[in-house]
Amino acid sequence: MSLHNRYPAIADLKSRAAKRIPHFVWEYLDSATGVEATQARNRAALDQVLFNPSILHGEFTPDLSTALMGREYPLPIGIAPVGMSGLIWPNAEQLLARTAARAGIPYTISTVATQTPKDVATHIGDQGWFQIYPPRDAGIRADMLKQARDAGFHTLVMTVDVPVASRRERQTRGGLQQPPRLTPRLALQAARCPAWLMGIRKTGMPRMKLMDSYASQQTALPSTQHVGYLLRTSPDWDYVSKLRDAWDGDLVIKGVSLPDDAARLQTLGADALWVSNHAGRQFDGGPATIKTLPAVRAATSLPLIMDSGIEGGLDVIRALALGADFVMLGRAFHYGLGALGADGATHVIDILRADLIANMGQLGARNLADLPQRLRPTA
Repeated sequence: MSLHNRYPAIADLKSRAAKRIPHFVWEYLDSATGVEATQARNRAALDQVLFNPSILHGEFTPDLSTALMGREYPLPIGIAPVGMSGLIWPNAEQLLARTAARAGIPYTISTVATQTPKDVATHIGDQGWFQIYPPRDAGIRADMLKQARDAGFHTLVMTVDVPVASRRERQTRGGLQQPPRLTPRLALQAARCPAWLMGIRKTGMPRMKLMDSYASQQTALPSTQHVGYLLRTSPDWDYVSKLRDAWDGDLVIKGVSLPDDAARLQTLGADALWVSNHAGRQFDGGPATIKTLPAVRAATSLPLIMDSGIEGGLDVIRALALGADFVMLGRAFHYGLGALGADGATHVIDILRADLIANMGQLGARNLADLPQRLRPTA
């Protein structure tokens, strides 16, 4: 039986991953903050975006290719940064890098990943993006950028929507500590997930290697925080300008939701903007990302990337129709790893590709540029 028969949707991978990942790790991956209302709004708002199916277009295969910041991609999707990927599934960063390289789509490694840019350099091909949480120290910032550049990463993603740590109450209740360690309670959960535990025994308990290399000592922090919070700052507009001057590749600003901010970031030399509410993990009182997207689109001519709440190809189509040029997914790829190991991330791409083709066929959309005209007007 093929993977498409057994796991036809990302929801099927999610269900299986929940059984193969220890509960405390699952709560880290799947949770948001507060009562998780923003996470729910992301889903509800996506479901409100409707289309008018179009008929009698004859046989055709939709063109799913797109261009972004001067590069051509076979699909309008990429892999978003997820902190501590290697805790969610052993060796996740290298597995995702290899998947992205084979598929020809971007992979964004996090500053707080369990591997460094150098660790994945030989696996990523020409698809490396590096996400940076802004360091307070200019010397550390310069060294991080050098490490990313030397490892072949061509696009820098500056995350700006984490000025302070969120509380992530569900994650706290799950018992994850930083740095991660197996308490008796968590060890019992791990023992019930033999594939995960066997992998962790091979890799060792994950740590934030890049951030740890700059930390002179470990300091006790709340469970939702980590060593990165000791080193990073809450950036301002001047910080963006300094980062722009320091990086000679493409610069993406992640966490944009307001039109005025988008317009100002364009004047500061950003190459693209990433519309996001951090999948509801930072603030529980904000709007759904898909709701903020059209106004940001109207405020700037820069390429727009979107994430937050994307659960399948139809959601990708919704984002593209409302003004996004590209869509990134983080949790989905980790559900794939948790469900199927190394094959899971590739299967996520296969699911999304099949979703895009099927839904664009229903809409009579021969390419991505046709999608906005298929939108159903809101009442």
